[in-house]
Order: sequence, then C-alpha cells, then structure tokens
Amino acid sequence: MTRTSPWTRLGSRGATRDNRRMVFVRPDLRSLLRYPVDFELADAPEESRFVFRTPRGDERATANEAVGPLSQGIRALSADDTVRAWATPALVALRIMARGALESPDASELNELREAARYIDVDASRGQAKIAGFLKALAADAPDVARTPQRGRTPEPRPDEPRTFRYTLTISFLTEPTDEQVAVVRLKAQPRTGRTAAIDAAELFGPSSTTFNEDAREAATAMLGRLAERWEPASRLGGPHARGAVTVGTDDVAALGSSALAPALMANHVEVQWPADLVRELGTSALVQRAEGPRSDRPAAFASGQLFRFDWQVALGSDVLSAQEVDQLAASQHGLLRLRNRWVFVDKNDLRDVLARRGQELSPFDALRAAVTGEIDVDGRTVEVHTVGWLDEVRERLVARGSGGAGVQQPESLEGTLRDYQLAGVGWMSQLVELGLGGVLADDMGLGKTVMLIALHLHRQSERPTLVVAPASVLGNWVREIERFAPDVPVVRYHGPNRSLHGAGNGFVVTTYGTMRTDADTLADRAWGLVVADEAQHVKNPRSRTAQALRRLEADANLALTGTPVENSLGELWAILDWTTPGLLGTHEEFRSSWSQPIESGRDRERAATLSRLIRPFVLRRRKSDPGIAPELPPKIETDHQVNLTREQVGLYEAVVRDTMTQIEAAQGIQRRGLVIRLLTQLKQICNHPAQFLRETEGRLAGRSGKLGVFDDLLGEILAEDGAVLVFTQYTQMGHLLARHLDERKVPHFFLHGHTPVRTRESMVRRFQAGEVPVFVLSLKAAGTGLNLTRADHVVHYDRWWNPAVEDQATDRAHRIGQTRAVQVHRLVAEGTVEESIAELISSKRSLADAVVNAGEGALTELTDAELAELVTLRRSTS
Repeated sequence: MTRTSPWTRLGSRGATRDNRRMVFVRPDLRSLLRYPVDFELADAPEESRFVFRTPRGDERATANEAVGPLSQGIRALSADDTVRAWATPALVALRIMARGALESPDASELNELREAARYIDVDASRGQAKIAGFLKALAADAPDVARTPQRGRTPEPRPDEPRTFRYTLTISFLTEPTDEQVAVVRLKAQPRTGRTAAIDAAELFGPSSTTFNEDAREAATAMLGRLAERWEPASRLGGPHARGAVTVGTDDVAALGSSALAPALMANHVEVQWPADLVRELGTSALVQRAEGPRSDRPAAFASGQLFRFDWQVALGSDVLSAQEVDQLAASQHGLLRLRNRWVFVDKNDLRDVLARRGQELSPFDALRAAVTGEIDVDGRTVEVHTVGWLDEVRERLVARGSGGAGVQQPESLEGTLRDYQLAGVGWMSQLVELGLGGVLADDMGLGKTVMLIALHLHRQSERPTLVVAPASVLGNWVREIERFAPDVPVVRYHGPNRSLHGAGNGFVVTTYGTMRTDADTLADRAWGLVVADEAQHVKNPRSRTAQALRRLEADANLALTGTPVENSLGELWAILDWTTPGLLGTHEEFRSSWSQPIESGRDRERAATLSRLIRPFVLRRRKSDPGIAPELPPKIETDHQVNLTREQVGLYEAVVRDTMTQIEAAQGIQRRGLVIRLLTQLKQICNHPAQFLRETEGRLAGRSGKLGVFDDLLGEILAEDGAVLVFTQYTQMGHLLARHLDERKVPHFFLHGHTPVRTRESMVRRFQAGEVPVFVLSLKAAGTGLNLTRADHVVHYDRWWNPAVEDQATDRAHRIGQTRAVQVHRLVAEGTVEESIAELISSKRSLADAVVNAGEGALTELTDAELAELVTLRRSTS
C-alpha cells in the first residue's frame, strides 16, 4: 500500500493555481519583509513562488530562497503582518528540514501548521493548501535536504515529553556594563493551561515551591538542557541552586536575536522579551547632492551629464549619527552597541548595505526623481531622501511651481497682453528650460498654449531657432499666431515642395509630423533652442517612426503641448514625458511594472499618489473651470438628445445582432475579437443612418434615420437664430452623407476630413470664422484638435467616440478663449441601443477626473457572449 504523506492530507482541500512560469529577479529578500507576501501555487511545486507586493511591483522568490528570511519575520520589527504569519510555517519547515523529514512532519508539527493556516488566509482550507504547497516546493527545490537529517539540527522536545510551560527570557541591560557583562537575562515560566500568572525560574526550581509538581520542573530542566546546546547561558538558569537569572555579555545577548537561534527558541516555546527602550531599527535616510562643479556651471545641470552623489544619513531617534559612530556600529561584531547612552541592536547586513552605498554616484534623473518625490528605492527598500545645497534649491523651485511666473516679465516685443495664468505658464516653462529640463503644457484647449510658447521664445532670446512640430491642420494657425504676436520674429513654414530652412535665423521653424519624419536627417543636423511637439498625443506610441524621428532632434529642451496627456493609458504619459524629460520615469518596462500595472489595476493608491508627486513639476494642467483661469469665458451647456430608430433601422439592427452573435458564439481568439469589433461598428453605422451601413452613395436620405431627423430640427433652430454650428462625426463616410443632405437642403457648409489639403483647411477655417457659411461638418480625428472656431455657438456630436477626452477636445474648438457667447453642445444618442451603452461608458470615464481610461472597443472584445448580448440587444421598441 502506498503511504499517504500527512502533507497530502493537509493540502487535500485544494487551492488556487497559477500556471505561469515566473522568473525571480530581486534585491536581498530581507529588505522585502516589510511588504505584504503571498504564496502562489503552480501545477509543478518547483514553480510555486512567494510574491512580495512592493510599491515598485511584485517581487518573486522560490520557497527555498524565502524560507530563511521569512523565519525572521517574528523578530523583524518592521515586518508586514503577512510576513509574520508566514514566520511560523517557515520556522517549522526549517525544523523539519533539519530532521530530514520534510515530506512527513509529525502530528504536533501538523497541528502547529494547521493553527498557522488560520493566519495565512481568511479561508483556513486555502491557508492549509498554501502551506502544504510551500513544503512541497521546498522538497522540490532541495530534495536531498528534504530526506537527509542535518548536522546541528534544532534540539526539540521528545514526542512523549509533557509540554507544561511557555517560557520568556527577559533581558535587562546593566546601567554600568563592562566588557564581559552587559545584561541580565531572567527566565519566567507561564503555564500553558489555567490562569496562573508567570513565575520566575527561581520559584519554579526553589525548594519551597508547592505550585508545580516534579514533572513540571523536569520539563523546564529538559528545555533548558536542549537550549543550552545552542545557547550556553541556559545551563545556568535551571536546577535547585539557580537564581533564575544569568549575567551575560554582548555575544550571548546578540545570539538571542539571531536567526540561527530562532528555530531552537520557537521549538522549545521560548519567547525573548527585549527592553522597551532598545533601538532595534535605526532611522536611515539618503543624502543626495551634486558631486562637484562651480556654481556658475549649475544652470542646465540635468542636461549636461553631471553626476550626483548618494550618501546615507543614519539617525538614533531624532539624533543623526556621525560617520564615526556609524563606523563604530558597523565594526561591532553583532550590531549590538551602546551609543549615546542607549543600547542599539541592528542587523549587521543592513549596516553593510549602508556602508556599501556610501559616496556612490547617481545619474541626473535618478537624483531628480529622488529630489522631487523625497524618496529613493535602494535594494528594494523605499528610503527617505534629503537634498543638499544646489539640488535642494532646485527641488524647492520645482515643487513650488505655483510661483513660477514671479520672476518672468512679459516680453516687450510680444504684441498683446498675457493673462496672469499665461505668464505663470511662461515662467514655469522658462524655469524648466534653464535647468535643462523639458515639460508638458497640458492646459485645456483654448487657454492659449500657443501664445505662451511664443512668449517663452521671446523671453529666452536664444541664438538658436525654435522648431514647432504640429499636425498639418494647425500649421497655418501657428504661422498666423506667430505673425500676430511676434511680427518681428522670422518664421519659416517648412512644409510642401521646395521647402527650405533658409531664413530661420533665431526665429521659428514650423513643420508637420509627416515632414519631420521624412526629413529627419536634415532637421537632426540643426542645433535647436527648443523643440516643441504640438498635439503631442500624436507621438504617444514610442515605437512609431514619428516618435523615433522626434527623439533624434537635439535641443536645449523639449516641450510638449497637449490637451490630453493621457487618452487611454499611463503608457501614453510615459511616452510624452520620456521625450521631454528622458529617464525621469525609467525605461518603458520599468514604468510598466513599477507604475502602470499597480496603478491601473487599482491595487496601489499610494503608488498613484507618488507618481502624481513625481510628475507634478513637469506637467502643468489648468482647466477653464479652475478659479481665476478664464472667468469671462461664457458657459458650456451640454444636452444629450435621445433618438428613436426608424423601422428600417430597427430591422437592420436586430438582423445584424442575430446573425453576428451566432458567429461570435462559435468563434475564438482573434477571430472572435474581430467579429465583436465589426458588430459594434456596424451597429453604430446603423444608428447613424441606414445609408452608411449599406454603403449607399445616392438615393433618399430624409426620413430613414431618427438621428438625421433630430439633426434637421436642431439645424432649423440654430439657423433661425443666426447661429453657427460645428458637426462632428467619427466616420468620413457619414460626413459625406451629411454634406449631401445639406446640399439637398441648400444649406451652405464646409466639410473638413483627413484628405482635405492643408491650404484648403486653412481657407475653410478662415471663411467659417468670417461668417461665410453657418455649418462646418468635421471629421473628429482630422479636426478635433488645433483649430480655432470660436464663431460657432453650437456643437453637434452626431455619433459618440469611446473616449470623452477626444469629444471634449472637439468641443473646445468653439469653447475657448475668444468665445463671447454660450456654447451649446448637443450629443445624439440612439435610445435602447449599443450607443446608449457607449454613452454610459463615456459618462463613467469623464467622472474619473484625470484618471486612466481603457480603450473601449478593446475592453468590450473580452466580454462573455452573455455580457455582449446584453450590451447590443435592442432594449426598447422604436418607431
């Protein structure tokens, strides 16, 4: 008969599984004990891992790697509660390993582990399964150790020995210690049952003791004998002549706090009670300062490759220790020393870490991160940072960015008057550029980012030109704004055939992203004062050719202008900031594991706050609704118009849902995701107009779409009031249908889309602003940014985009500085359809101010068949 291991019984109730193979790359595990830990089971025991949840991301360790450090969890003052919970299984495992019986613990050990399981997991059965998996993983990691008794194993009670007491060794340091004697250790015994108070060993072993019988004294004597094998002073604590106390030196005191003695103490139910005033953990913080360099060299230090020096500052309470005192502590044999009339007992390994990092160099952006956040990661530990000298001045300037405009005056050559918030924005950018740093000006659309950049150029008076890279649709606007606000500054429009950089001087060169990508070599050969990426969300993919070409350009500083620094994910923020301030957020993979994953999962709010603190000096975002920003800006009135489908639309909608859902239910993987996206697109097209879904280029349009009917009603009211309207659609084909419908109604209009030539776009914008036509139909992606269309007092979103930031940008073409009338925003939503679900999704995203949003369609492809059916099924009868 095959013998069943007790561990099989303990873990037989099942556990969650993780089939992923994990690769563990981490610093010293002792530094991770302050973080929550869990044990993730895998199908193969050797692939199971302990996972420490650190602010930088998850750190993984094998059972064999973690068992030693975890066994110290009880005595580590800063250990997380989950680490303390795992200390008991780890200590028991070490004891069993020493006996060579890892696969067959005895009954008492099983009872200990079952008790510990209650603290490992709220579900005790799950906790038992994790502990069972832990022991199996240990056996798989070290099979020889699992089956071979180890020399010097932990002395333990015999199975038949009565376990009458729990014991306490109480340490009291002498007021006048000598080289040989520093403390008195007293033994106390506490009965495991009953309510009898703890008693001194002198009473237990004394001739007059009547409280305990001979078996109790025998058990205590046996315990001290076993403990004496590992800790000699125990032999002097028992017996008929013992006083229950022994005077010991530093070696013996330190041994009681060592990991080597911990298994023996726990096996014999002995707890060590340390003095309350003993310092078990020194306060450590980091000092970061500039390594060298005269003060005159300090501007633009972060751009010059200047290195910074890292040093430790060690404190005893509120008293900072001198370097000599730290050396004295490090030189002590066990980390136990009397300093400033206080006893200190610290981990020697931690001291070695401190000394090893003394005087090490940091890169400029490591130093910058430390200065801004006030902390630095050292071997997996988050350490408080103090900046010194010039770096401290920089930190104060960056953190207190609100006063950024205080030292900047409006340039005399600027035609016009900057508002206070605009002058503050110029001062903020100027401060960053002086330090060799870049930044992201992320103000709401319409607050004057263009004029702020022009003012910055004039303020700097650099001998080098400023290069502005922008979408083709706003190229003309840049040229006009420069000519308007800085008429004496040369501006070169580097776009189109026969383009040339001749005549740029120290003025402006304005080009498109496409031209910049094509002429990357030519532009990279020039030395630029500033490189400005307007609508910088266009380079949110760092692997794109456009983003790579942009990174080749050399300048004193890089600045990004955008109204939406994060459209879909934190990765977009990394892409922009890694161009403006390279290295600030680490590599893309470091950022993803340390920031994106814990923040976007919602698991680590503290990490989100730290990231906000880190990027705050480098991202300036003001909203129109902020106090004092644009008090004269008229209100924006938003209305959702619920629209019924026509009978034709209902028939098409239900047929597409029925047919496509049948295909989706039979599909898997990429094919299924493709079908889901096609279904969503087709339903949105049907909601717009049957002609769009059916790809009709001629024939009747009126009377076939509920949306078009409501649009006609709105248009009639707008034109009757002599108003002007912007009509946005995400589909170029729908834009053509609207243009044809307006032609049939003889309503003057323009239609701007992705294939409209740049010169034609500029002409359309100019003529609309001049009042030549009342209706401007625009493709959302082609015209949703960079245009100034303040003549419009109405905005119609004919269909809905997944991301509210994109819609808001489009609305801001009209609702911006210069608008004198209230802007009414109309959103058309087909009632009871997938569009209503999209509207709810957009509303929930908009309510999470400045939070990360996920791509709508991408997320919806992962819905179950039932969830998808609920989303797309027509919910109301329509007419």
